[in-house]
Amino acid sequence: MNTPISIVSIYSLSALGKGNEEVWQSYLSDRHSLKEQVFNGERTHVAPLSKEHKDIIDKLRISHPEYKKLDDTVLFALCVARHAIKSSGWGNDKHIGINIGSSRGATGIFEKYHKDFISEGRTVPLASPSTTLGNISSWVAHDLQTTGPEISHSITCSTALHAMLNGIAWIKSGMAEKFLVGGSEAPLTDFTIAQMKALKIYAQESDAYPSKALNMNKKRNSMVLGEGAVMACLEKDISKRSLAVVEGVGYATELLEHSVSISSEARCFQRSMKMALGSLSPGSVDIIVMHAPGTIQGDLSEFKAIEMVFGSNIPLVTSNKWKTGHTLGASGLLSLEMAILMLQHQVFIPVPYNSHKTEGKPIKRILVNAVGFGGNAVSILIKQPQEKDFN
Repeated sequence: MNTPISIVSIYSLSALGKGNEEVWQSYLSDRHSLKEQVFNGERTHVAPLSKEHKDIIDKLRISHPEYKKLDDTVLFALCVARHAIKSSGWGNDKHIGINIGSSRGATGIFEKYHKDFISEGRTVPLASPSTTLGNISSWVAHDLQTTGPEISHSITCSTALHAMLNGIAWIKSGMAEKFLVGGSEAPLTDFTIAQMKALKIYAQESDAYPSKALNMNKKRNSMVLGEGAVMACLEKDISKRSLAVVEGVGYATELLEHSVSISSEARCFQRSMKMALGSLSPGSVDIIVMHAPGTIQGDLSEFKAIEMVFGSNIPLVTSNKWKTGHTLGASGLLSLEMAILMLQHQVFIPVPYNSHKTEGKPIKRILVNAVGFGGNAVSILIKQPQEKDFN
């Protein structure tokens, strides 16, 4: 990439916790964050926010009269965006771009308004504006009082990494120097859970690890839904504030073989990873944080794509969905956060039920993958910032 792009801040709220320190401590544990709750009369594994963090969201909800009407997806985003901006070093600069997406959008209040409509035959005036996808970025911009462009979109489970692609493109074009990018998801509702179960991809087992992301020997699908939000602050050039440098980006969409699955060798991932690598040798990548949703085909096809691209130079591979659940539109940046934390601490976080090689060599480059329904893959390659490159 000709124009260096740095990640100067990243902050998340999920079942792992809130903020880098809490999240890192969660990663150091072999325990997952999944819990059983009742949806549609059935006990179901999900990855919810803790009561402490739900209380924080509830306090935010009542802090402003207008915020009482907002969906959790928006409130999660407001909470996380404030912290990401605070730790970015951007001070009072308000001319920043915002691109925050969501796979499902305002799930909770949309379902509430629709239920009310079915029972009463009418709905409230705010039903439409409060359930639009653009709600997230626009409310974050309102809360932060920014003056730059604001964008929202949904590309299902690769949404957050597509937001990152957009932020990078704006900065490289010269139309912006700073961008807040991210994803927010609050999918733990009866209807959303029912949809995932109807696809036959939801976890049904209740053993030590209900979601078996990256277990290539599993006999049943094991996806579990989680909730949360994550934001990253991108800026032009490299400085002492840079947590990581974006060295390459890749994206690809493949022809559908099925409406919710990718090809057996994930051609979209093959193309996106090759694009992100550019002229770099595959052997220069130390770790891949896989999308790996916990489904049989999804996990296996992505790993086959890695084999096709990396051959005998397959890096260490990992995933966080056994621990966080699948946060849909937010998941790509949660994986990126995991990658940045591993770079910072120089510690590889494995999947506990898999054997893994531990070479102990320095971690310099990490590739992060995400893909959504329809084969919309994104790969982001990050590296450690070097002092000689500081501006």
